[in-house]
Amino acid sequence: MFVRLLCILAFALAAPYPAYPQTAAADGGSGVKAVLIVGDSLSAEYGLRRGTGWPELLRRRMAGSHPAYRVVNASISGDTTSGGASRLPALLAEHRPAVVVLELGSNDALRGLSLSMTRANLAAMAKAAREAGARVLVVGMQIPPNYGQDYTERFRALFGEVAREQQAGYVPFLLEGIAADRAMFQADGMHPTEDAQPRLLENVWKALEPLLSQG
Repeated sequence: MFVRLLCILAFALAAPYPAYPQTAAADGGSGVKAVLIVGDSLSAEYGLRRGTGWPELLRRRMAGSHPAYRVVNASISGDTTSGGASRLPALLAEHRPAVVVLELGSNDALRGLSLSMTRANLAAMAKAAREAGARVLVVGMQIPPNYGQDYTERFRALFGEVAREQQAGYVPFLLEGIAADRAMFQADGMHPTEDAQPRLLENVWKALEPLLSQG
């Protein structure tokens, strides 16, 4: 079941979805620091009611536990690490984030792009964010084994490698705990449901909260 759902997800992430960044409207006032999310459809609320994805749940949680932070969700469905790398400088300049969450890479692999390029793009984004004064969280993903064991394992490993090299936080697998549960996916069998979003938040929160607590 896990493999089947990952295969379905592969087609979902590679599809040409409408591109729309989800950005927080309110800045929370002077002195409030930004958590910038740069991701793909898994963070852009694809197929969900606006305001129900894990980034919005994160905003609500931080409003209570870490009110000094706000969320800027700059995720775009179908985005790749190349797209993220090209967008990041302007986002850093505009929002001056304290934390940058990188949830990209799946579309690279599912489109057959070079893993070395994916790794280099992620590393460059993490480095640029750090040089801009932000702490970084790298969010890992996995692809189905039909891509070949070597390719699959290299893809899974590259996120952790980038995180270690760039002294970043690390989420091993965004879909941990739901990938094998059909009930946690929308009717198309491709995208996590609203009910699944709290689990995605918890997967991210475990690695993100320590970064927020650093001030």
